[in-house]
Amino acid sequence: MAGAERRHEVELSNLDQPLFDGAEATKRDLLDYLEFAGERLLRVVRGRPLSVVRVRPGQAPFTQKNLPKYTPEWVPRTTVWAESSRREITYALCDDLRTLIWFGNQRAVEFHPTLFLAESAPEPTHLVLDLDPSPGQTFADAVAGARLIQRALAADGLTGAVKTSGSKGLHVFVPVVPGIAVEDAAAATRAVAARAERIDPAIGTTAFIREDRHGKVFLDATRSGGATVAAAYSPRIRPGVTVSFPLRWADLDDVTPADFTVRTVPDLLGDSDPWQSESPAPQRLPLDLIEEGHTIPVARVQAMHEGKRRAKARRGE
Repeated sequence: MAGAERRHEVELSNLDQPLFDGAEATKRDLLDYLEFAGERLLRVVRGRPLSVVRVRPGQAPFTQKNLPKYTPEWVPRTTVWAESSRREITYALCDDLRTLIWFGNQRAVEFHPTLFLAESAPEPTHLVLDLDPSPGQTFADAVAGARLIQRALAADGLTGAVKTSGSKGLHVFVPVVPGIAVEDAAAATRAVAARAERIDPAIGTTAFIREDRHGKVFLDATRSGGATVAAAYSPRIRPGVTVSFPLRWADLDDVTPADFTVRTVPDLLGDSDPWQSESPAPQRLPLDLIEEGHTIPVARVQAMHEGKRRAKARRGE
């Protein structure tokens, strides 16, 4: 198309279309933001198999893992075996700004990298705790849950970086040294959540089944193995196009997720990269943490068995 706008060698289209209902932003606003975030976002996703969440006009958002056939040859990629679907998936590696802008032009709003690098899959680089408020709770409740995680980590000499999820909760990332087995990292994550729950069970819960949470913050320890998490600096398909934004622990009580959008973040960040500056160095996990975690049932498996037990009990009533 003659006169079409190009950025970083990518031909762009429909820049002035609304991004999605309630976005209060256009596709141009998304691309402007991705170009601004640039290397900050790329540092988070580079080298990691990437899933994106796209949104087309008039359609519901959808997750894209496998690269479509029309993907340009210059987009880096890697193949990963998916145990759940018993097949190989060709993921993008968003390693450069050209690829990031191409994704934005495809209306990819959310960027969800794996917890491992493609070159060392499936070895995790982080533990992740997701603080998810129950219905009726506020962001302040998520903050209270994150403080429990912070205390549980500190008791073992560990520390993490914290960011808004871009929705209503928070993510705590704990960088770990190379060489940790997937099962050990998953176990340690469960143990951190269990220890946080014991600090104040009136605030946080590890109950995977929603009806068992009783209005408390869910200390979600299930992000492990092949799971993905919204990247720091990733936009989210939420009203106003919020951004998953890195915070200092000291600032948690003074912000809300709505403060961070594709329109506000550029002025808030300037030239800084708080995810890089606030993230601790990779840490070695204490053996007792891993050992305790291996005694805690995997939440999804436990929930499946409990669901079957409850269904059977209801049938017997």
